[in-house]
Amino acid sequence: MKVRDLLGVSSIELQGTPSGKAEAIRQMVALMCKRGNIADEEIYLRGVFAREEEGTTGIGEGIAIPHCKSDAVKEPGLAAMVVPAGVDFDSLDGEPAHIIFLIAAPNTEDNVHLDVLSRLSVLLMDEEFTKSLLNAKTPEEFLQIIDEAEQEKTEGEEKVNAPAEGETFIAAVTGCPTGIAHTYMAAEALEKAAAERNVAIKVETRGSGGAKNILTEEEIAKAKVIIVAADTKVPMERFAGKPLIECKVADGISKANELVEKATKGEASVYQVKDKKESSERKETTGGVGHQIYTHLMNGVSHMLPFVIGGGIMTALAFLIDTLMGYGAIGGGNFGSCTPISAFFKYAGGLAMGLMVPVLAGYIAYSIADRPGLAVGFTGGLLAANGNALAASYDWSNLGGFSKFVGNFAFQGENAGTTVSGFLGGILVGFLAGYIVLGLKKLCSKLPDSLEGIKPTLIYPLGGIFIVSVLMCFIFNPLIGLVNAGLSTMLTALANAGLITLLGLILGAMMAIDMGGPINKAAYVFGSGMLATAADMMANGAQTTDPAVQACYIAMASIMVGGMVPPIGIALACQFFPKKFTEAERASKVSNFVMGCSFITEGAIPFAASDPAHVIPCTLVGAGVAGGLSAFFGCTLMAPHGGIFVFATVGKPLLYILSWLIGSVVTAVMLGFIKKDAE
Repeated sequence: MKVRDLLGVSSIELQGTPSGKAEAIRQMVALMCKRGNIADEEIYLRGVFAREEEGTTGIGEGIAIPHCKSDAVKEPGLAAMVVPAGVDFDSLDGEPAHIIFLIAAPNTEDNVHLDVLSRLSVLLMDEEFTKSLLNAKTPEEFLQIIDEAEQEKTEGEEKVNAPAEGETFIAAVTGCPTGIAHTYMAAEALEKAAAERNVAIKVETRGSGGAKNILTEEEIAKAKVIIVAADTKVPMERFAGKPLIECKVADGISKANELVEKATKGEASVYQVKDKKESSERKETTGGVGHQIYTHLMNGVSHMLPFVIGGGIMTALAFLIDTLMGYGAIGGGNFGSCTPISAFFKYAGGLAMGLMVPVLAGYIAYSIADRPGLAVGFTGGLLAANGNALAASYDWSNLGGFSKFVGNFAFQGENAGTTVSGFLGGILVGFLAGYIVLGLKKLCSKLPDSLEGIKPTLIYPLGGIFIVSVLMCFIFNPLIGLVNAGLSTMLTALANAGLITLLGLILGAMMAIDMGGPINKAAYVFGSGMLATAADMMANGAQTTDPAVQACYIAMASIMVGGMVPPIGIALACQFFPKKFTEAERASKVSNFVMGCSFITEGAIPFAASDPAHVIPCTLVGAGVAGGLSAFFGCTLMAPHGGIFVFATVGKPLLYILSWLIGSVVTAVMLGFIKKDAE
C-alpha cells in the first residue's frame, strides 16, 4: 500500500485559509469526508478534537498531523492542506503550521495502512520534502512529490534501523497513545540527531500496529543509555540497571538533539525496578513528585471547569433578565431574583457553581486514590464550600470541659458561618482525601481476603469521610473563621480611620486572592455590612452625600470592581499571551469576559487552581489597583452585586470603568511576564 492509496486529489487543498486551529481541523475533516471513508462525520470530528486535548499534533517546523483512530472511520484515509499564510496550531515550537495532514484510521486489528502513515510521518521530517510540497501548483503535482519521496524512502528503509558499529550505542523506544504519527516522527528525529553526532542508535517503535524493531537483550546490554520517549505503556523491567532518560514523545520530536547529547554525556540516572507488579509497564503518567501533584490538580480543575462556566453564565443571565425588566437600579439585595425567570436562572446557576469546589476536591482525590477517593474528596469539598454553619444550631453549652471548648471553637459564635475555605480549601482537602484513602488501603492490605469486597464500598468511604470531616470541622474551618474575624476587625479599623483609598486597595485585593474563599468572603461580608450601615444612617436622617454614607458606598464599589478584574484580566491574557495557557483555558476566555462583567469572580478559579503560584499574585495586584483607584476617584456603589448590570447605581461610572480596565490590564500584563508557557 502506498500513500496514493489513502490520499486522493479530492482531499487535497493547496490554498487553505483557516482562521485558527479549530477551523483548520473542521476544514480538514470536510476534505476527508469527500473520500467517503467516514461513516459519521460528527463522531470523527469529536475524536480528532479529543486527540488534540491529549497533546497538540502541531509538531513544529510548520507541520501539523492531526489524527484519530475511531469506529466512525470505514476505511483508512488521508487529507492534506497547504496554508500559505500559516495558521496557529499550538505547535511545539510556537510557529504557525503551513502543511497539515489529517489521518483517519479505523478502529480495527487490521493495521496494514500504518506502515504507509509511518512513512509519511517520517518523510515530513525532511525539510526539502516539505518545501517541495509547499511549492506544488496542483494536487496532482503534490501527489507526485509524495510518490517519488516514498519510493526513495522505501528503498533505503532497510538500512535505517540497523545499528551501526561505534564507540557509543544508544537504544531508544518511542510511542504515543494513538500510535500513528508521533511514534515514528520521534524515532526519525532521534535517528537524525544521533547521525549528526556519529552515534549508533536503534529505535524500537510501539505504534498501533504493535512493537517493531524490538530491542534485543544484547542490544540493551550494549547500549550506553536508553531513551524512552513515550506517552503509552512500555515494558520497562528489561532496562533495570541501565542509565535511562524518560520523556514525552513530543520531546522525542522537538528535543531530539538535547536528548542524544544528554545521553552521550552520560547525564542519565540508572533505572531501578521498585515493584515488579507495576514496573513491567511504564505508566502513562510519569515524572517527579511535582509533576504528579500537577497531574492530580489538573484532573480536578478539568472536571470543575464546566460547572464554573455553565453555572456562571446562567447566573449572569439572571442579572441580565432583571436589568432588561428594569430592576437594575432598584433590585437591591434581591437583584438577580426579581422575576420568576431570573430567579430560576440564578437558582440553577448557583447550584451548579456550588458544586465546583466539591468536584475539584473529589476529582483530585480520584486521581490519587482512584474511585474510593471520590466520595471522600467530594465530602471534604462540600465542607470546604459550606463551612461549619450547618452545625452551629446545636447548643454546645450543655457539654462541659474540653468538649465544650472544642464545640464552641468549631461551631459557635459569630464566626460559625464564615468558615468557608473555598477553592484553596478544596485543593487542600482533595489531596488530603486522596492520601487518606491511600493510607487506609495500606492499613487494610493485611485484612483477610474475605473482606476484599467491602473495602471500597464500606471501609474506605466510611473511614475516609470520618477522618476528613474531623479535620475540616475541627481544625481547618475553625482556623479560617478566626482569620475572617481578624480581617473584619482590620477592615473596620481602616474605615474608622478614614483611610478610604488604602481600604479600597485592600478590599479589591482580597476579592482576588481566593475568589469565593474565606478572604474573598470576608471582604464581601464587610461591604454588605457597610451597605447596611449606610441604610441605618439614612433611616436616622443622614443624606447620601454625607461623608460617612459615601465611605460605605465607596467600600462596596471597590469590592465589586476588585471582583470583576480577575476573569477579565485572565481573558485578556488568553487573547494576547496564548502560549501561557492550554487550549481548554483559551477556549474559556469568552465565558470569562461574561463572568467578569457580571461580577462572578469564580470564573478565574480554574486558572488559579491550576497555577496558583503565578496566577494569584497577578490577580491580586490587578484587583488591588482597581479597588484602590476606584476609592481614590470616589466611585460609589449602592448595590451588593450585579456587575455591569447595576452600573446605573454607580457614582462616577466613567472613572469606575477606567479603574476596572486598568486593573484588568495590569493582571493581563503580569500574567504575560510571570506565568510560564503552558505544557
